[in-house]
Amino acid sequence: MPKPRFLLLGFGLICILKTNAQQVSWIPVTVPEVSSFRALSIPDEETVWVAGNKGLLGQSADGGKTWDFKSIEGFEKLDFRSLFAFDKRTAIVANAGSPAYILRTENAGKNWSIVYENQDSAVFIDGIDFWDAETGLVYGDPIRGKLFVMKTTDSGKTWNPLPEASLPAFEPGEASFAASGTNIRCFGKKKVLIASGGSKSRLFYSINAGNTWKAIEVPIIQGKNSEGIFGIYLLSDKHWIVVGGDYTKENQAIKHIFYTLNGGKNWEMPKQATGGYRECVAQLNDEIMIAVGPQGAEISTDKGLNWQTITAPPGLHVVRTSKSGKQSFAAGRNGLFKLEIMKE
Repeated sequence: MPKPRFLLLGFGLICILKTNAQQVSWIPVTVPEVSSFRALSIPDEETVWVAGNKGLLGQSADGGKTWDFKSIEGFEKLDFRSLFAFDKRTAIVANAGSPAYILRTENAGKNWSIVYENQDSAVFIDGIDFWDAETGLVYGDPIRGKLFVMKTTDSGKTWNPLPEASLPAFEPGEASFAASGTNIRCFGKKKVLIASGGSKSRLFYSINAGNTWKAIEVPIIQGKNSEGIFGIYLLSDKHWIVVGGDYTKENQAIKHIFYTLNGGKNWEMPKQATGGYRECVAQLNDEIMIAVGPQGAEISTDKGLNWQTITAPPGLHVVRTSKSGKQSFAAGRNGLFKLEIMKE
């Protein structure tokens, strides 16, 4: 059966914000059914992938002008929260919950192969990221008290657990959040950060692709299973920003966003912080960063030191930008939106 095609709505702008002689606007994408999206990947200027509940996956190969949406056959009941796309044809997607599946396509989503399956009742995949076109990691909530991490060296065709002896131990009640797929960041040649949350929220840092790990304390709100880090962004090798809070108190602006300029040795809260619980933070271009959450969004023009509230669609979970900075999309429980920045 041919896949339906959907066009962007006519330029009905949800909001326009002027900043530094630029306009930031949100443009809704027509989606075939009511869906909640948390997984988003933009490998290049022309290619955008998005995935969510009801097994729904969408793909655009023309920069978001037209879209193909469909639920992956046989997986219509899954909630896909982790997604990594290599290009317009090849992508990897994983669901949250048990049983856990990692699926891979090489023909733009026409067909999917199961490349990993786990029936353990404790399995819960939280995120996927890659260093390059071949090597990457997938991680999830702890199993038998240790961080769950698997590695691929063949572009996600096969996955192998890291040796259990090398994995960091979690405290009781410590897990992670599959809120935006951004609690794992692979960077440099072999460096990776993974965030935990719940009774304890911290960063686990490896400089050798997961062979050894160092735990980094973060002063973000924590202690309850609803609190902690929900998203990481790296402005440089040492300049990191984490966002989060308490998802049961979305407007509570207490110890929910921090940055470090020295690789986690010291943490500071922005002088003017975001307005509450935020799930994802990203860089739109060289001048503007954005943080989003279900109850609001902010932009920063000074690399995360200060944040200014903007009007945004409600229910946002994730925002991503292409490497070139020319394509940005955000998604959440109320759909998918293209972000445009226009200079005056």
